[in-house]
Amino acid sequence: MIKNSFISVIPQEEKEKNKGSVEFQVFSFTNKIRRLTSHLELHKKDFLSQRGLRKILGKRQRLLTYLSKKNGVRYKKLIGQLDIREPKIH
Repeated sequence: MIKNSFISVIPQEEKEKNKGSVEFQVFSFTNKIRRLTSHLELHKKDFLSQRGLRKILGKRQRLLTYLSKKNGVRYKKLIGQLDIREPKIH
């Protein structure tokens, strides 16, 4: 497992003042999800980690739903930065 291989999208000074913001929370959940996913590729039978991953995915999904309802521009910017959802093509 490779630790600390994810590049921070949010600058350091923004991290210090906005730790409670929705964007920061989604960013930290995304890093945890990527770390757990790489862990589970090696340890397929680690069911407790699978459960933790599902819980974090649910939390991130709820935060993204909240953000998309409150501020669509910030939502689209965050999705583009983190590259976590496919853009909807109409």
